[in-house]
Amino acid sequence: MRLFLAIPLSGEIKDALLDAQDALYARGVRGNYTSEENMHLTLAFIGEYPSAQPVLDALAGLSFAPFPLTLEGMGCFGELWWSGIKDSAPLVSLARRIRRALAERQIPFDNKRFSPHITLIRRASGRPPCLAIRPESMRVDRVSLMRSERGKNGMIYTELGAIEALEEAKGARL
Repeated sequence: MRLFLAIPLSGEIKDALLDAQDALYARGVRGNYTSEENMHLTLAFIGEYPSAQPVLDALAGLSFAPFPLTLEGMGCFGELWWSGIKDSAPLVSLARRIRRALAERQIPFDNKRFSPHITLIRRASGRPPCLAIRPESMRVDRVSLMRSERGKNGMIYTELGAIEALEEAKGARL
């Protein structure tokens, strides 16, 4: 199974991202646009792993308080264009704690420096135009373990489990 841990996005965030994609397409940008159902914010990419259960077990003891997430800016890693996320200490802490939990259970993951972004286009053409993305916000209250499979029309993501935020910040540790 190809696995990753991600924050599922709200409808409002997805709408802002789709508006940005529409604006890019109208400006002649071509490439593989991320579909609405596949939009997410990756916290840890595990890759090929034989079972979801050890990952769910590693996350079982983690907790976190809900926190806001806001879109901010746009950038690229070569031909991959993305929407940025406003600086967020709770987001960075969440990613760090999840990665630590995986490492403690010897579950391999891509340990590149965490650079929060949401992919808009893969194999994009040209140079990214100066484009403002609506600074939409949402409340993060869930982290999902996702399986990625190649379908005949692109990638299919399926949630295999999740951890939910604690409603009370008191005692939250993630």
